[in-house]
Amino acid sequence: MGRLLLFAGLGIAGLGLLLMLGHAAPGLRVGRLPGDIRVEREGFSFYFPLTTMVLASLALSGAVWLLGRLRR
Repeated sequence: MGRLLLFAGLGIAGLGLLLMLGHAAPGLRVGRLPGDIRVEREGFSFYFPLTTMVLASLALSGAVWLLGRLRR
């Protein structure tokens, strides 16, 4: 359990670092990827981060798979 919490904490810290660096490096901006849907009209704004969600899902799935492989 301690190992799982350690890896989860490191993952969250890494994600926070990427989000902080996103402001400095335009290429790392999470939520502004091609494929994210953004509609802005007068008095209305809609944002659906489709590509960002797919990449986050792949990253989390890979992390869970890797943790499962390390536990064996």
